[in-house]
Amino acid sequence: MNLRRLGAIVVKEVRQLRRDRVTLAMILGIPVLQLVLFGYAINLNLRGLDAGIADQSNTAASRALVMDMVATGVISPSLSATSPRQLMEALRRGEISVGVVIPPDFERRRFDGREAVQVLVDGSDTVVQSAAMQLAQLPLDTRPASNAKNERGGPGQVSVVSFYNPERRSAVNIVPGLIGVILTMTMVLFTAVAIVRERERGNMELLIATPLSRSELMVGKVLPYIAIGLLQTTLVLALGMWLFNVPVRGSVLDVYVASILLIVANLTLGLLISTRAKSQFQAMQMTFFIFLPSILLSGFMFPFAGMPRAVQWLAELLPLTHFLRLIRGVMLRGASLVELWPEVAALLVFTTVMMAAAILRFRKRLD
Repeated sequence: MNLRRLGAIVVKEVRQLRRDRVTLAMILGIPVLQLVLFGYAINLNLRGLDAGIADQSNTAASRALVMDMVATGVISPSLSATSPRQLMEALRRGEISVGVVIPPDFERRRFDGREAVQVLVDGSDTVVQSAAMQLAQLPLDTRPASNAKNERGGPGQVSVVSFYNPERRSAVNIVPGLIGVILTMTMVLFTAVAIVRERERGNMELLIATPLSRSELMVGKVLPYIAIGLLQTTLVLALGMWLFNVPVRGSVLDVYVASILLIVANLTLGLLISTRAKSQFQAMQMTFFIFLPSILLSGFMFPFAGMPRAVQWLAELLPLTHFLRLIRGVMLRGASLVELWPEVAALLVFTTVMMAAAILRFRKRLD
């Protein structure tokens, strides 16, 4: 790959973006508009299902209690642990949303009317908090009804401990997801029209006459938009922290690395779309065709665990699904990218496949 020719393409793209006022307005206007609208207007209280169980008592009564919790449909056991520490680590990594801790002296606590069960909740998702409160209402066999725990944590025998977002502010969950939503919408759209725009403006003839390879042209098209995506990420982070007090508990560097992974994945997807579209309007149509499933199936608006299994398999093909797990894990739970490596690997594989497909499909021909 010739760096001089690659640099020339990058400079060309930057100059073309600078002259396009509509694109410049989208770069700044879309993040601000969506952040304000979604941050102030949306307040979703949905359900999560993945749960870890640490039954240290392992008696008939404790097993019956776990079965009662599962019977509510609120949780679905996906992890068996031996200690609360293991549940906390699984919560931080995003492997579970709820952890149920039954201590070794469960029977004694149950008969004495003391706190006998502790439910650990990933409060970064308000959906899980609302669902976990239902578990706190389950009666134990020997306690009077007046001992039932209310939502504020009364003197009941089942206590709910919420981590990462005890105030149950929906903006804490929504704003990190908005980074992915905005990057998905803008990055795919920008590159989806890139090749088509060259044809419509008559620039394709000039590119055909140059010694540029297909790989140089594709990579040169992508690089300027990475900086734009990082600018949008910074804008959303700054406004989210200023307007909604959204925390960043993990590494800021991890936040930007995760954002770059999504940016590149979306850019390569947009390039693939541009190799198939015949006009800019068609490219935009194809972009929104991808954007709508990403919003609905990624877990941004609706709980991922509550979807049918076939739909979950489809959602795993969307880069936004994996990014949401990354960004919420880093920003809200303080997890590292190393702990979330399956999502990182999924985005890298997606990027590689999309870029290879785009390069193979592109031909330096007018037809």
